[in-house]
Amino acid sequence: MNKVVKLMSKTEVINIEGKKIKLSNPEKLLWPEAGIRKIDYLARMIELAPYIIPHAKNRLLTTIRYPDGIHGESFFSKNLPEYAPKWISRDVWNDTEYALLDSVSTLAWFVNMAALEFHTSFNTSDRDEYPTCLVFDLDPSEGQTFDDVIEVSLLVKEILDSLAITSYIKTSGASGMQIYIPTGGKYHYNDARKVNEFFGSYFARKYPNKITIERMVNKRGTRLYFDYLQMWQGKTITMVYSPRAKEKATVSMPVTWNEVKRGIKPEDFTLNNAMDRLKKVGDLFEPLLSVKTAEKSLDDVFRKVLAE
Repeated sequence: MNKVVKLMSKTEVINIEGKKIKLSNPEKLLWPEAGIRKIDYLARMIELAPYIIPHAKNRLLTTIRYPDGIHGESFFSKNLPEYAPKWISRDVWNDTEYALLDSVSTLAWFVNMAALEFHTSFNTSDRDEYPTCLVFDLDPSEGQTFDDVIEVSLLVKEILDSLAITSYIKTSGASGMQIYIPTGGKYHYNDARKVNEFFGSYFARKYPNKITIERMVNKRGTRLYFDYLQMWQGKTITMVYSPRAKEKATVSMPVTWNEVKRGIKPEDFTLNNAMDRLKKVGDLFEPLLSVKTAEKSLDDVFRKVLAE
């Protein structure tokens, strides 16, 4: 693959997995501050593909495209355009034809379209009413720092540990973090939403000066927003290993809880260093790909909440 990428400066058409893909404006700076041109972006994403594709291949894909780089105009893209290659895998949901990011060639096509962020559904495409994880979206309010996000995430982790619930965490690549609790696709969105709300309300009551579930931004103050509403059918979240349209080309990166305790920053993980990290620590979210059932401790929580 690297050889193919090196040749791209001499031609507009590349061959990936037997598919011919045109790379337009390969020298265009997409992340000027990070020095990442489109040709560099393609090289980085091809390297990251073995980590990205397993998490994206069977989920509805939404991208955010920046034709002129991160400082230009952008737009969300859900419905595959008519000019998209026919070989791109797709799935129709609610009259929208979504792409399924299941190949390096598809990833390369989206890179050429200047898709700089990748957002995927909480559910797999074949189980559209059943999310595979509970997701706690921790979103800082105005005036808060990432240290505040770390503090709250550790408070949440402490409670989950007391319930013997296994959790995984990643940076959003922007200002927040997300905590994932695998459910094995066992529970309907309606039930998963109730449990998410239960957790959010509990944390807000236990730490009223630190956490809120208040939807109105001007009423949150300097409390971190626990967004239990985002996890819903048809909604998406920044997928693991997606780049973000930020000056330092940050990436949504799984981290260990020990790393969270020691202190991290979103800008610690970028397109320019993500592959080096993955070579050292591997895919920390890989366990989420193989979880088929919810833990007994989580089942107990569902039973209690749904019985009320």
